[in-house]
Order: sequence, then C-alpha cells, then structure tokens
Amino acid sequence: MSLPDRNNPYSFQEFLDWRNNVDYYADDSFLQKVAKYYSGDQWPEVDKAAREISRKASFKWRDLSDAAAVPEKRPYMVHYDGHKNRIDRIARPMETLIMEKEVFAERIFSDSTPPWVRLIKMYLIYENSEACISCPIVCTEGLVRLLDKFADTPELKRILTHCKDGIDGDVAIGSQFLSEIQGGSDVPANLVEAVKEDGIWRLYGAKFFCSATHADYAVVTAKPHGSEKVALFIVPAWLPGDKEKERRNGCTIDRIKWKMGTSELTTGEITYNGAVAYPVGPLDKGVANVVGIVLSLSRLTVGLSSGAAMARGYREAKKYCELRNAFGMRLADFPMVAAQLKTLERSTQRTTAGSFKLYADFLNLKGGLGIGLNADEPMEDKKHRFRVRQMVMLQKMAAAWDAMDACRLAMSLFGGHGVMEDFSTLPRFFRDGAVNELWEGPRNVLLTQIHRDFQRVISWYPPKDFVADMLKGADPALIKALGDEMDELANYPNLFEMNEKTMEICTRWDGYCQRLFNTYQDLALAQVNAS
Repeated sequence: MSLPDRNNPYSFQEFLDWRNNVDYYADDSFLQKVAKYYSGDQWPEVDKAAREISRKASFKWRDLSDAAAVPEKRPYMVHYDGHKNRIDRIARPMETLIMEKEVFAERIFSDSTPPWVRLIKMYLIYENSEACISCPIVCTEGLVRLLDKFADTPELKRILTHCKDGIDGDVAIGSQFLSEIQGGSDVPANLVEAVKEDGIWRLYGAKFFCSATHADYAVVTAKPHGSEKVALFIVPAWLPGDKEKERRNGCTIDRIKWKMGTSELTTGEITYNGAVAYPVGPLDKGVANVVGIVLSLSRLTVGLSSGAAMARGYREAKKYCELRNAFGMRLADFPMVAAQLKTLERSTQRTTAGSFKLYADFLNLKGGLGIGLNADEPMEDKKHRFRVRQMVMLQKMAAAWDAMDACRLAMSLFGGHGVMEDFSTLPRFFRDGAVNELWEGPRNVLLTQIHRDFQRVISWYPPKDFVADMLKGADPALIKALGDEMDELANYPNLFEMNEKTMEICTRWDGYCQRLFNTYQDLALAQVNAS
C-alpha cells in the first residue's frame, strides 16, 4: 500500500543512466560470439574494428540520430535560390550531415576493408535504425559492386574510386532509382528513355520512388530508344564542377514524399530531361544485373539491419523490465513478461545468427550473385548460386516480418511509454521497419518470384534437395518434413490462376517460406551456441 505524496519522487534516471552508457558491441556478448564464430581467422581484426566503431555508433551517432529524428527537422526542398535559379537543394539537419560525413569516412566499401569488418560495422551502424544512413550505405554497396564488375571507362572508374575511397577527402554516396509510377516493382515495365545524342547517353522521363535523393550518384534503369529491354546507367547528380553551383545534371526533384517511416531519409520524385548517363554492363541485361547484384545486396542487408534493430529493442526492453515495478513486483518477475522477453531474445539471436550465416554462404559463392557466368559452370556451383539467391529473398521477407513483431512486442513491454516518441526510439524503429518490409520488393512479389524460380529449375534442382542443402546439419526428420512440403508446394503449376485451390496454395506457401527460413535461422543459432 502507498500513501499519497504530492511530490512524487519517482524517476526514470536509473534506466536512462544505463541506456546512455550502453556500448552496442562491448556490452553484447552474443554479438561478439556470433562475429567470432563466423569471421574465423579474421576475428582479431573484426573485434578491434567493432570496438572502435561501436564507441561512435553507441554514443555520438546515436545522439545525432535521435536529434535528427524530431518532426521539426524533417528534410525539405528548396527549389530556387534568391535569384530564381533552379537548384533543388535538399535541406537536411546539421546532425545528419555531421553523422553522414563521419560514417562514410569509414570507407566501408574500400578494398582495404575486409568483408567481415564491413559486416560488423554495418550491423552496429544499423542499431541506430535508418537515420538517413542505412539506405545510403546499402545503395552505395550495390553501386560499388556493379562498378567492380563493369567499370570500363574513365568516368565509371572515377565514380568507383569516389565511392570506395573518396576523392580529396570526400567519400561519395550512391542510390538506386528503379521504380516508376506505373510499375513499382515491375522494372521491365519501365518507360524512362535513354537516348544517345552526339555520343553521349541522356535520360528522359520520370522516376517515382527515389530514396537517398541526396546521393552523388544513382543506379538508374532506362530503356534505350526503340528497345523493349531495360538497361542500367550510372547518373551523377551533378556534373564535374556543378555541385558547388547547385546546378543539377539534367533533372528536377519535383517533390519529397511524406512517408510513414525512414522520415529522415528523403524519397523523391525525379524527372530527367536530358541527364548525362553512363551505361553499365550490357544494354540488354539491365534487369538481370539490377536483380542479381544491386537488389540482392540490398535484400541481404535487410536481414542484418533487422537483427540490429531487434538487438537494441530487446536490450532496452529487458533492462526497463528489470528496473520497473508494478503491483509490488519487478516487471521482469512476472512469468508473462519473462516469457515475452525470452521470445524477444530468441528472435533477436536467431535473426542475427542467420544473417551472419547467410553472409558466410554469400562470401563463399564463386563469382558472386551476378550473371554472365560460364555455361559449363559445375552443377554444384550452379545450385549454390541459386540457393543463395533464394535464401536472400527468404531472409528479406522473414527477417523484416519478424523485426516488426519484435518491435511491437518490445513497445508493449514499456506500456504506454512504448509509443512515446520522446521516451523511446522504438516508435521510430517500428515506422522504419514498416518501410523495410516493402523496400526492395513487398512480400507478395517475392513469394511469387521464389515460386516461379523453383518452377524454372525444378528439373535440375528438386525442391527436396534444395531444402536438404539449405538445412544441412539440422534434424533429419525436420529436413524430410520440410522437403516433402516444399516438393508439394513448388510443384503446383503456378500462382496466377484465380481459383480457390491457387489461393489456398498461396496462403500455405506464405506460411511455409516463413517457417523454412526461421528453421535456417534456428540452425544458425544452434551452431553458434554449440561453438
């Protein structure tokens, strides 16, 4: 029982003191264990780099992310200067500009940065959610890997250097502008036109979803004049010498969209009116290259960022429940709360372990995910490539879905405080997570694509074999059950005929794909815990 006290002494200070002093890496023994297990001989270098960047991500960058997230600091457009010159300046808060400069100065995609160092740095940065950083990082990675494969002109080689190591201390940022108003994820339906004029390729037309609108360079899809095939181009936001003059390269940023999440990151509508563009790769292989390289890397990162978001949410919810009392007990001592915290912990750990396991599989892939490999490629390599591509899509769906559930549960453990924007970062993580689910292909599109892909390879890669290879090391009975179910569902002719049976198969396929990848994540977690 308690007596009234008009000067209520209750304070959240103990929780705040703890939260303000958390080091994302140094205080996360599980993350250290996962990184050590998968990085192998690189572990000393990975551990050193993680500790160094974590001291930035956990404190200064965390505070900058929080400060930039308030509504009054949302980016906005300045279309004209005071002399009626069209400039299309994206006004962003100083906190974002400082953090962006420092994050990209890490040169994450430099050849001098080993893969596992790159991964752990990205994971720790992602513990601050989007913050106008996460999307530009992964988009830059896609642009870099595309140019690693196809940069064959002085212009493209200079852009690659600018994005990898920087020029005169300035490390460039990449983006990808694929979607148009009529197509969304249907890239082959694009209508933006590429025309070669006096030996220079120029783009004409409009892109409708252009995230990281502030970037220095964009990967843009367009159809060469008279062709039905989609090509890929690198389009500079400014031509040399024009950035300082705020004179954009043959385009206008028509408006900035008002989004539910990732609000610190601008997503714009852009119209090209003769923008200079540099073709990348064969002009008739644009879709294959954008899916095989650019989108695959973006989707791969969704699993990593989902694990990072869940790690922060679980950590803060757990400590809050340990310090908060209700009905004469600590919240953490209620069996219901304890069970929910255990659910959060397991979901976080398996998502993190699964993303590292898949990254290891990705690194072991001969020739990467791209196209253009030898027709006589060994069958095992061909199967491996197909398997990794499907798992990347499966992870994108499963991890993004689970991250939303985990964030919702973590918010509930804070009670009413869980939805207070100035009390916790969880509402921002929740909104960003909703965008993450849709970014790089919504669930229904990816589920349909995966089913179509299995139809295409079923003659040389039976579904049962795929499951057995994917879950190697798991319980044989579980592998058989999942393999039998995959065999039945993948052999259904198609998911396009409108009838009750097809809709039933679609529903089962949705649930099955989630369970299949969760099983892969559980296997990864078991392997880490057994190490």
